Order: sequence, then C-alpha cells, then structure tokens
Amino acid sequence: MKTTRKIIEIDEDLCNGCGQCVSACAESALALVNGKARVVSDNLCDGLGACIGDCPTGALKIVEREADAFDPHAVEMARRCPSSQVVLNIPPEIPSAADRPSALSSWPVKIRLVPEGASFLSGADLLIVADCVPVAFPDLHGALLPGKVILMGCPKFDEVDLYVEKFAGIFRRSGVRSITVAIMEVPCCSGLPRIVRRGMELAGQSIPLEVVVISRQGKRVQEGRTLLCL
Repeated sequence: MKTTRKIIEIDEDLCNGCGQCVSACAESALALVNGKARVVSDNLCDGLGACIGDCPTGALKIVEREADAFDPHAVEMARRCPSSQVVLNIPPEIPSAADRPSALSSWPVKIRLVPEGASFLSGADLLIVADCVPVAFPDLHGALLPGKVILMGCPKFDEVDLYVEKFAGIFRRSGVRSITVAIMEVPCCSGLPRIVRRGMELAGQSIPLEVVVISRQGKRVQEGRTLLCL
C-alpha cells in the first residue's frame, strides 16, 4: 500500500560507491548498483536515516514522498537469509556468444543424475559448481570448465546425504585427479566444499581440492588450494 512518508533519497552525483551506508542499513534497504548506492525496495526503508551519518560525501538525505509502507516482515526475511538480499547489476553490452565454443565435455551435469561409474569420470579433473555460479560467472567456459568434467547442484535445496554418498561412490571408483569447487559468496553455498570433503573422507581418498568463490557481481573474490590427507 502506498503512503506519503519519510524515506531515504540518494544523490547519485555525490555518491562515491564506498558502501558504508549499505553496511549501516540494518533493514537491508540499500545496495550498491553499478557502483552507486540505491534504495532497492521502499518497503525495507524505515525512513529513520541511521545510514546518513556513515556517508562521507553527504549523498543521503531524508525526504517525504509517496512510497510503499514500511514492512517489518519483509525486513525480517531479508535479514534472515543474506542469500536473498537484492543486488542489482546492469551488465555492459557484450558481443554475441553464438560463435564461442562450449567447453562442456560430458552429459548429464546434475550431481543427482550422473552415474557413479560413468566413463567420463575416470581419471577426471572435476569442476563441482553450485547452480547459481554459471548464471553469475560470465567466463565459466573460458576460465573454469576447459579440461574438466562439470557436476552441478544446490547445497541448500538438495539432499546433503545423497550428495555425500554420490561423491563417495565417484571418488572410490573413478580415480578422480583433482577437484575444483565453485560457489557463490552467499551462506547457503558454503556447505558445498564441506559436502565434497565428507565424500572424500567416506571414500578414504585424498584428492587435491581448490575452492573458488564468485561474487554476486560475477567476479572471483577468493580461491585456495588444499591437499586433503587422511
């Protein structure tokens, strides 16, 4: 329901994209959009202006205008699951991908559908990715997938025990050489490397493991390589 009330307004010319106001907003009403702070949803902003004092350029102010009513329930949902917080990116215009070759070497790709004894798993370098990674990371086929067999799944909505058993079966039978796990920088993705490690422990295998973390803006933000010794 629309109502006339106080709400935050941001001067884009003054905003330097530091993100301090985003961190200061307890209601998750603010996000960085292409390097500028924005109110992502009127119903998340309480209009009290707690974020104003954290802006070094004076880009934020309180105005009175017609806006959706403040919704505490929507705020609680946004706080409860950081993975669902709104981040808007307006991508630059990119050339058509029609002529770019795919690096996909095998099918199926879903973890639940790949047979443990599939021939393409034998001696493979595995790329295990959370479902959201291929959508967010534009260079998956250029930077991560070449030379690897890809397996995809969601550690939040799929069955963890099923994944552990599936990975254990693959690791026992297929002589996997290396594993790269690619996840998003959101809490619900963080379980995937642990699931893979549990599969290795159950199979009694030590396999080099690299974890790559992708931001919601499609950039690599972290990666590290470890050798698991049982």
